[in-house]
Amino acid sequence: MAELYEHRLKRLRMRSMRRGIKEMDIILSAFADEHLAEMSDAELLQYDSLLNENDQDLYQWVTGQHSPPDELADLVTRIAVQFQDKTA
Repeated sequence: MAELYEHRLKRLRMRSMRRGIKEMDIILSAFADEHLAEMSDAELLQYDSLLNENDQDLYQWVTGQHSPPDELADLVTRIAVQFQDKTA
C-alpha cells in the first residue's frame, strides 16, 4: 500500500527533528518545515534517502567540513545555505 502524501510529509518531518545529535535536529527540522511541502516526489525521495545518512556525516557536509556524495550534493547545498542564512 502506498504511503499517503500527508503521512509521508509527517514522517519526514518527524525524522528530521528526531536525529542523533541536537545540531542536526535543529538544522533539518528548520529545513523540513520550510521546504518539504513544496518539494517534488523525486526531491522527497532524495530527502528521505538523506535522512538515512549518519548525523556526524550530515553535519560535516552541511557545515562544509567534508564534501557530500555527488547524489546528495545539491540537496546538502540547499540545506547548508538555509543553515548559514539563519546563523548569519
